[in-house]
Amino acid sequence: MIEHIEIPTAAGTFDALAAGPDEGREVLLLHGFPQSGLEWEFQLTALGGGGCRAVAPHQRGYSPGVRPERMDDYRSAELVADVAAMADQLGWRRFDLVGHDWGAAVAWEFAATHPQRVRTLTAVSIPHPTAFRRALDTDPDQAQRSRYFHLLRQPRVAERALLADNAAGLRRIFEWKIPQERVEEYVTRLAEPGALTAALNWYRAMHLAGPIEKVSVPTLYVWSTEDSAVGSTAALAARDYVTGPYRFEMLEDVSHWIPEQAPEALTGHLMRHLLDHRA
Repeated sequence: MIEHIEIPTAAGTFDALAAGPDEGREVLLLHGFPQSGLEWEFQLTALGGGGCRAVAPHQRGYSPGVRPERMDDYRSAELVADVAAMADQLGWRRFDLVGHDWGAAVAWEFAATHPQRVRTLTAVSIPHPTAFRRALDTDPDQAQRSRYFHLLRQPRVAERALLADNAAGLRRIFEWKIPQERVEEYVTRLAEPGALTAALNWYRAMHLAGPIEKVSVPTLYVWSTEDSAVGSTAALAARDYVTGPYRFEMLEDVSHWIPEQAPEALTGHLMRHLLDHRA
């Protein structure tokens, strides 16, 4: 059974979904753009039913209680600090960290900077940020896939384009790969005052990020062959930035929206990863 909880921090109060016993193995799941913690509904149910304490927060900008207006407040350092603050408030000294899309980017950086707190890392769709940047700079295919960054970084222009015509542009992002009722949930959240601008500020603050070290914790990276945002060059390069145990899983004929389009396959890989690294 999934609960709605609140996680108060110095930055504000995060809304979150949670499942499983309070004393269970701690798992934090970070969502991507333009979603919310709801994208992890299937995984929350499975993890909670398996005895874990799984929590999926609506991250900075997506939670009304943590929606600062300045673009600088969405630097990766702030997003990583949010993870530490939420874990502290939950009473978690060490935990398993899972992320998809932007949530994966934050998870990679947290694992690199706080390895003592991460039991395992599971990154979905987005590889290590340095691998991604390297592909963006050297691979024409990845540069083409990432052209949408230009639109999303334009203040007011992106908001108008995505919300026009009853948010038709925002809906198209999901490529008709996930249930329409879930899309409506996401659109409703991002239609709140300031919410879409906050979510887009993650992209607009990208240039403020510094270099990220390699990851030493046990890492699972899951990529899908039909991902329109991440090509194979970036995906295959992720292993170069992990010094600890590493596993790469490729899902055939699945789009970027892995947690919702292929929930059983992803959850199976995640569960195996957790079982392989219990210490």
